[in-house]
Amino acid sequence: MDIFAYRVIPGVVINDPADAEPLGQALIDGGLPVAEVMFRSEAAAESIAIMSDIEGLAVGAGTVLSPAHVELAVEAGACFLVSPGVRADVIREAHLTGKTMIPGAVTPGEIMAAQALGLDLVEFFPVNFYGGVAGIQALSRAFATTQFLPAGGITEATMAGYLALSCVPAVGGTWMVPPELLAAKDFAAISALCRKAVALAASV
Repeated sequence: MDIFAYRVIPGVVINDPADAEPLGQALIDGGLPVAEVMFRSEAAAESIAIMSDIEGLAVGAGTVLSPAHVELAVEAGACFLVSPGVRADVIREAHLTGKTMIPGAVTPGEIMAAQALGLDLVEFFPVNFYGGVAGIQALSRAFATTQFLPAGGITEATMAGYLALSCVPAVGGTWMVPPELLAAKDFAAISALCRKAVALAASV
C-alpha cells in the first residue's frame, strides 16, 4: 500500500494494547487505513504487532530512536519507520530491513546528511517550531529533489497549506486520533475525524 495515498498519516500513542485492534478498525472504517504508532509507550511494539495483522491496514513505527527500535518495529510487522532525527546507524539498520525509512530533518545540514545516506524523503518535525509552510518552501528551493513529510503541530485547519506544496506528499498529525477520544474508547468519533481529514486532503 502507498502510505501517502490518502495524504494524511495519523500519528498515535497507544498505552493499552487492547485498544490497538478497535483503533485499527476505526481507521479502516474512517477510510484512512494507515497509522504511525509511536514508540512513546511500552505498548508500542505489541500494538504494532496487533494492528499489522489487520487486513488492509498499513502500520508503521514512529519515534524510532535506535537500531534496537528498528529491530523491534520490523519484528512486530511495521511496514515503514519514522525517526525524529538523522542518525546513521538507525538509517543503515532500516536499509538492511528493506523498510521505508523517513528521518527527521529541518536544517540544510540535516537534509544533506539524509541525502548522503541515500534518502530524499524526510520528516519535517516539529514543523510549527521550524518555520511551517514558509520554512519548507525555503528549503525546497535549495533541495529540489527532497520531499517533506511535515508533522508536529499540524491541525485540520492548517493541513491544506502544507498539502498545497508540490514537495509535500502527505502530512502527519494526531488530530485524527486525539488522546482523549482513544482513552474514552470513542472509536466512532475517531472514524468520523479520519473521514473528514481524508475528504479535506482530497479537496486540496
